[in-house]
Amino acid sequence: MCSILGVFDLRPGADLRALRPFALSLSARQRHRGPDWSGVHAEPRALLVHERLAIVDPAGGAQPLRSADGALALAVNGEIYNHRALEAGLRTPYAFGSGSDCEVVNALYRDGEEPGAWLARLNGIFAFALWDAARGRALIARDPIGVCPLYWGRDGDGRLWVASEMKALVRVCADVAPFPPGHWCELTAGADGAMPQPRRYYAPAWRDYARTRGVAVPPQALRAALERAVHRQLMSDVPYGVLLSGGLDSSLVAACAARFARHRVEDDDRSEAWWPRLHSFAIGLEGSPDLAAARVAAEAIGTVHHGFTYTFEEGLDALPEVIRHIESYDVTTVRASTPMFLLARRIRAMGVKMVLSGEGADEVFGGYLYFHKAPNAEEFHAETVRKLDALHLYDCLRANKAMMAWGVEARVPFLDLEFLEVAMGMDAAHKLVRPGPDGERAVEKAVLREAFEGVLPREILWRQKEQFSDGVGYGWIDGLKAHAEAQVSDADFAAAAERFPVNPPATKEAYWYRVLFERHFPGEACARTVPGGKSIACSSPAALAWDASFARMADPSGRAVVGVHRAAV
Repeated sequence: MCSILGVFDLRPGADLRALRPFALSLSARQRHRGPDWSGVHAEPRALLVHERLAIVDPAGGAQPLRSADGALALAVNGEIYNHRALEAGLRTPYAFGSGSDCEVVNALYRDGEEPGAWLARLNGIFAFALWDAARGRALIARDPIGVCPLYWGRDGDGRLWVASEMKALVRVCADVAPFPPGHWCELTAGADGAMPQPRRYYAPAWRDYARTRGVAVPPQALRAALERAVHRQLMSDVPYGVLLSGGLDSSLVAACAARFARHRVEDDDRSEAWWPRLHSFAIGLEGSPDLAAARVAAEAIGTVHHGFTYTFEEGLDALPEVIRHIESYDVTTVRASTPMFLLARRIRAMGVKMVLSGEGADEVFGGYLYFHKAPNAEEFHAETVRKLDALHLYDCLRANKAMMAWGVEARVPFLDLEFLEVAMGMDAAHKLVRPGPDGERAVEKAVLREAFEGVLPREILWRQKEQFSDGVGYGWIDGLKAHAEAQVSDADFAAAAERFPVNPPATKEAYWYRVLFERHFPGEACARTVPGGKSIACSSPAALAWDASFARMADPSGRAVVGVHRAAV
């Protein structure tokens, strides 16, 4: 993964003498995403800057990627897992100039189909800006779920800017906003200065519950689908590892990765991997539930495990920098991003540049504890779709930005598009919370657990959901609340709505995060990039109707779901 920055002026005769160094200075604000190399393509109508984190083809693959005739220039943040199959299916020959998986985007663009058609065939995580000099056209697109961040806006001179992180645009574009996942847009010469209208290319049939009704997926098929997703995403020419919290999701990803780690995915598993031992990483306060569970999982899976501890004070010290990196003041996101930020620093210090993570499983299978209250399969399914639609503002944002703050790429097999077709295509009746193997207590994600029976120790396979910010140690959240109480006066909090008219904070903790956010991202446009309403995981109108107590909850911790959460021991 990397960072991109693009400026599209689309007017002949633009003066690059001032614009080029200015764009480079803005791109430097996100260079933590790509510390390995910088590349620039500049001409009067378009300027692209790329900061590279070399994962595939580190010796080549420098960006922006140019076509042989020089007409196309492409800056991409991401990975295209099915690039070889896409290259084999091209109708028009294309002269590839690198081993980069992302160069297939240029080839598909040249193949002649409408962008929406070939974008829908990309299985990967990406955000890109492509410039076609011959046609005077810019194409911008983002992956279906929004794993890779992308922001855009216009400056005072009407130029369109795009960047991987908001910090590169905040002082330039008064209307900065996230580019929507699963969309693309086109900008051509002669545009009137209005923002172009993004067009959706990702609209899977499973969004409609009626299209999934009655569909069952055998346990072995579900397991095989996740194994294939993990295998695809092990595409790497550099050392990699797995995040292992000891929860179900990360443990399953780690177990699948361990199956394939000894061979190179790049040559269809014919040769031995360059780094055959799989390393796993966990973090928590001393005595945290996650650290203990991660040790059990790692021993069973056979990874080289690294469990790190941090103190509350270390987390508190890092928190202002965490908010600058993640570009959010959402309470759950800030709480969980801080230990992940500290873990990423440790991982990069060990020479690892890519990790697999378990994000997305709770959205796909209804793993959050409030799903225990879902009244029926149709509402359960609708809530999983809503959660996936918002994931780019929460867990995807956290995993990407907290890890990329130190130049570590996080990949998310549960959000692999082929896996989603299987897992979201089943009737949610099979995902409803039901009794576990002890027959006494209801367990979330039972359908997923049953598919991997025998792969993990039962205390891991059937461990209850712990949100990451809870699992690192309950003292983390409790300490943050206490610190916020001391930091924010009653008078300041009483005037919260006046100071912050956009999404006024509902707690002193939220107020404190908002103050830290505003130092780096002032103005209403920046405030609107963060979801509004109560900072609670089940804040949709449908979910609030499942249990009257949800409407009174101001704290988003999983521990707050009364009658469901059981404290870890």
